[in-house]
Amino acid sequence: MSQEEQSGSKRILLMIFAAVALVMLLMAMQGSFESKVDPGVTKQDKPLKLPPNSTVLVEKKQVDDVMAWPGTVKSKTVANIAAKMTARILEIKVHAGDKVRKGEVIARLDERDVRDQEQTALAALAGANAQASKAKADEQRIRSLYSKEAATRENLDGVVALAKQAQAGVNQASSVVNEVRAHLADTILLAPFDGIVVKRLKEPGDMALPGAPLVSVQTEQGLRLEADVPSSCAGQFYSGMSVTVRIDALSKTVSAPIDEISPEVDPQTRTQLIKINLPALAGLQPGFFGWMEQACNQHDALLIPASAVQHIGQLEMVQVLVDGQAQTRHIRTAKKFGEQIEIVSGLHAGETIILQPAQVQ
Repeated sequence: MSQEEQSGSKRILLMIFAAVALVMLLMAMQGSFESKVDPGVTKQDKPLKLPPNSTVLVEKKQVDDVMAWPGTVKSKTVANIAAKMTARILEIKVHAGDKVRKGEVIARLDERDVRDQEQTALAALAGANAQASKAKADEQRIRSLYSKEAATRENLDGVVALAKQAQAGVNQASSVVNEVRAHLADTILLAPFDGIVVKRLKEPGDMALPGAPLVSVQTEQGLRLEADVPSSCAGQFYSGMSVTVRIDALSKTVSAPIDEISPEVDPQTRTQLIKINLPALAGLQPGFFGWMEQACNQHDALLIPASAVQHIGQLEMVQVLVDGQAQTRHIRTAKKFGEQIEIVSGLHAGETIILQPAQVQ
């Protein structure tokens, strides 16, 4: 073999050795020559020194599926203030959210037609009074003549009947006047109690009709949360049962009894209306948004103390005692149940959890 051929062979061998060395270096960097550990588990080889009562078993228990249904705070006492007559609305003095006192003027209706009726009724009453006065005078005159035997009994009976008829006309005309004046009072709509305006349904210039509400007023005492609950859950509740109510606007959560459960199921939403009596809370007003929270069903859950979970960023980990060694196990959690938390992955029932960081010696 010539010297050039030998030199070429050496170069090829050197290139092969260099390639092999590079591959082995890459494999070493990737840990190919090291023993592997399961993802999410860190083993410790040193013996543990655990303080007393520092471990707990993973338990499987039945827990309540607590649901939350939205509701609105409403008053037990609601008044829809409506006109008793047909008239044009001149003024509505309140708006939604305004507080009103009992007897305060809410709205005024056009009273001109009623005033005209009053004048007509007063004129009729005046005419009836005049006729009654004349009939009374005739009765007294005939009675005087009858006592002197200058008039017959028939004459006396006639004037007495006319006097009674005239008085009946006065009574009837007076009733008409009173009725018209009652209508006149109906042109001013007053608040029936202390409360808060929740709706304004008409505006000045609109025509008020008998029974059609202009304004809706509620009392601020005796408030209830009204929530629509699926009928599948509503059947598990009963009047007087205590449920949890959350009012986000006040950052308050209270226990309150159910007052009413509507027996009617809404055919579209398949829900039933539940009304819950609320305790007196400072600042609570009709119209506030709230939540009714109550367990509807149950399910099996793995539970551990929430304090055993370590958080590193978005990662959740616990220390598990396996064969006398501590393993750091990645887990996923769900809802809290008091001081315990539900585990949805990473643990099994019966495993031992270390509550405090393990101390090694």
